Amino acid sequence: MRRMLAISDIHGDLDKFERLLELVNYNDQEDQLLLLGDYVDRGPHSRAVLDRVIELREKGAIALIGNHEKMMMEAFRADSMSVKRWFYNGGIKTLQNYGYFIEKDDAKYWYTTEEMPNLLQMNKEIRPHIEALKDFPYYYETDTHIFVHAGVHPETPLESTDPHLLVWIREEFHNGYTGHKTVVFGHTPTKYLHKSNEVYFGKNNIVGIDGGCAYGGRLYCLDATNSQIYYVD
Repeated sequence: MRRMLAISDIHGDLDKFERLLELVNYNDQEDQLLLLGDYVDRGPHSRAVLDRVIELREKGAIALIGNHEKMMMEAFRADSMSVKRWFYNGGIKTLQNYGYFIEKDDAKYWYTTEEMPNLLQMNKEIRPHIEALKDFPYYYETDTHIFVHAGVHPETPLESTDPHLLVWIREEFHNGYTGHKTVVFGHTPTKYLHKSNEVYFGKNNIVGIDGGCAYGGRLYCLDATNSQIYYVD
């Protein structure tokens, strides 16, 4: 059986991502790599991480949308509230990776709501990534597993679930899921699930793999075929 290697919430940390791929000895001819979203924001190299994700996807990896990619795409609709949401969640650092000069690089020192859309005229550096993200799916399902960024709605068929829930849901999924397929997800750092930075294996058949890389924590890889765990600090 091919290894199914799941990684989530890289958040611009290219160094950890590359070290983790090396640690697991990833082979695109023999393994199925599943990237569960949140490639951008907060870390120093969001653009480079997304370049690498797109390269891996072209060689067979499955790359899903996370809430940070969804915010990134929505911000370019010139909607002030979408820009505001993204800035609050680390979007300023990502924009700086793409050559945007944003003087106020701390969201606490905000531009006015009226100014925000004017900051986000799509430049030629970011446009290819925005276009590429439009083709990323929100989940991947096998006979035994569901891979998704945040989780699934306990009472809604997966195929008809609002994509917003798939990248933002938390407690309702964590506490309410009762399905027979194992759900592998990121989004919520594991320390909030069981007060530990270790991978979270829930009693209700859910596996949380966000080790808090965005905050200096671990970047995990789970081999879903045998529950083997790899990580880098």
